[in-house]
Amino acid sequence: MRTTTLVIGMILLVYGAQGTVRQLVDHDNAGLLGWLPGGFGAQLAGHIVLVVAGLLLAGWGGRRPSH
Repeated sequence: MRTTTLVIGMILLVYGAQGTVRQLVDHDNAGLLGWLPGGFGAQLAGHIVLVVAGLLLAGWGGRRPSH
């Protein structure tokens, strides 16, 4: 279970980070979050939310169980 959480967290982190950088360089290229209403700000916030969620999931999944 922890490995799955770690992998999902890393995927979200990578997708969110590259989407954030891509959108900051080219404002019209929103990637998969182009469907979000609200324009540039909402799409950038969506990518940042993915980064934070990925960090939290990957951090939780990478922690060793305490025995």
